[in-house]
Amino acid sequence: MTKYHNQGVAFLTQHGKESLVRDALEEQLGCRLIHTDAYDTDQLGTFTGDIQRQGSQLDAARQKAKIGMSLTQLRIGLASEGAFGADPFGGLMPWNTELLLWVDEERQLEIKGVAQGPAQSSSKLIETLEQLDSFASEAQFPSHYLNLRSEDQHHTKIHKGLKDRAALVDAFREIKKAAPNSMLWIENDLRAFGNPTRQGVIRNALKDLLRQLKSLCPQCDSPGYWINKTIAGLPCQSCGNKTRGAIAQQWHCPSCLHTQYEELPLQHLADASICDVCNP
Repeated sequence: MTKYHNQGVAFLTQHGKESLVRDALEEQLGCRLIHTDAYDTDQLGTFTGDIQRQGSQLDAARQKAKIGMSLTQLRIGLASEGAFGADPFGGLMPWNTELLLWVDEERQLEIKGVAQGPAQSSSKLIETLEQLDSFASEAQFPSHYLNLRSEDQHHTKIHKGLKDRAALVDAFREIKKAAPNSMLWIENDLRAFGNPTRQGVIRNALKDLLRQLKSLCPQCDSPGYWINKTIAGLPCQSCGNKTRGAIAQQWHCPSCLHTQYEELPLQHLADASICDVCNP
């Protein structure tokens, strides 16, 4: 039995994310997910930029969790917040980072489940129906919904959540009549219900969160006992110097702050590609 057996967990979302997390959450923790959509979460920021998000991804998730807890009068809350940008490796690929935040008011805990990966997040200026269809194909439409607006990404006239070609073409023709230069901005809808690629990343963030919630501190028995740091120093197989490869990891309890180091088994030496001596 977990620490959250039969406890209600508030989840504020209006974009269908409750269907992505409910089964695994309730099955593995024994809790009851209490969904509410009684607050317009778009007021905290939209991917289309018509409402700018204030603060960080974590700030937004924390605010959502607290609002959901207030609406449901529960002391445990869950919140989901996504972010999109360029990949952290070469900066060339669209990238999605998902955060699931668990707020336990009674235990004064915040536990973060995080996952990231390639995103289906394309956008383009178009002018013709042929360009519209070409982009739609590249953007995995209709499984992934599209947004369409006049001129550029800053224009206020926008059709969101387009999910079939008839609606897409109707929106194209309507907006094109009012477009001052005949150019339209088309993009993937990044809201969870219309972006299956993002849904997969949210599910991975949930897996990360559940691993932490089921890991109990050996000192105080609180959930969230998890690795928060790795210690570098694995010897290089070419020169023998210490590298950025890990030799140990630090486990940490966010409740009592108990910390424990665990040495990793040295089954092999580090590749020279992560050695600052061989590859300065």
